[in-house]
Amino acid sequence: MGLIHFAEHMRPIASPAMLTLAIVACPPNFAKADEGGVSMWVPGFFGSLSATPLQPGWSLATLYYHSAVDASAAVARSRLITIGQFNPIIDITLQARLAARPDLLLVAPSYTFATPVLGGQANVTLLQGFGHIAPSIDALLTASIGPFSISRFLQVNDERWGFSDFGAQGSLRWNFGVHNFMTYAAVNVPTGTYDSTRLANFGIGHWAVDAGGGYTYFITGNEFSAVLGFTYNFENPSTDYKNGTDMHLDLGVSKFLTKQLQIGAVGYAYQQITCDSGAGNRVGCFESRIFGLGPQIGYLFPLGEHYQGYLNLKGYKEFEAENRAEGWNVWLTFAISPAAPHEPPAARTPLVRK
Repeated sequence: MGLIHFAEHMRPIASPAMLTLAIVACPPNFAKADEGGVSMWVPGFFGSLSATPLQPGWSLATLYYHSAVDASAAVARSRLITIGQFNPIIDITLQARLAARPDLLLVAPSYTFATPVLGGQANVTLLQGFGHIAPSIDALLTASIGPFSISRFLQVNDERWGFSDFGAQGSLRWNFGVHNFMTYAAVNVPTGTYDSTRLANFGIGHWAVDAGGGYTYFITGNEFSAVLGFTYNFENPSTDYKNGTDMHLDLGVSKFLTKQLQIGAVGYAYQQITCDSGAGNRVGCFESRIFGLGPQIGYLFPLGEHYQGYLNLKGYKEFEAENRAEGWNVWLTFAISPAAPHEPPAARTPLVRK
């Protein structure tokens, strides 16, 4: 099997994001943007070979996600307001820090149809996660009256095991030689572990939809991929808070050193493009942004005659965060997908003797 043929059919496992549509629809609700610093989309879910064709049939990906993030006063203040630990009407100076170290295991079955749809290849992916989080906030509140001031130290700790929101995604892909195109739409169903009065949550408490498109250029073992998407958030009925619209760009570049070993780099950019709103919004516009960069490595191996396995490890170091927790995160993915069919050997022409 040639390298290009191999790469085209390893896509279901080469990028954890597509097989995991992933927490796209169900991030742990303690570390990211918008309401309390939390968004539907977790940057980094799309990666290398995002738009290349998939092998028809069922695939299964399992993903372990670990993140270590910290946030300054703005995000910590927003979370304290949400859980009822801080009244923004009172004139109080707040110095605070939020920290979180989540561990999450996700399972993402997917199915790729053999029959073309609109001239492209259709795929449906579902996702459910389970994990543990233990966020904390350390805050110093200072109230001043004339020449006098009163300070109070506040520490909020929470710990929880729980389920993520349920996620579903559909996508279409088209291949034109070295050029590959993809479009997708995803939905977040608020079924996860969520309590607006708790600091530790796995669900985001509201419906959300995400859609976008991607491109992959692949030639002679080298590839570059980019996926741009937008998230529209519905109002959270528990808090009367509505997140603004988010824009996110995921990038991946890699080189296949052999038919099995892949190395490269990944990155993302995330920017909220409209303000938060709703009757429960007491923090203002609260637009967020963040960037991340890091390495990746992947290894493909056969699993019997009809399936193949894939291990992928990638990590991101975040920077330039605004109204959002910042730190680093690591993704470890193991996926099983159909192997590309072997071409039958060419028939030999029998010798004719007279």
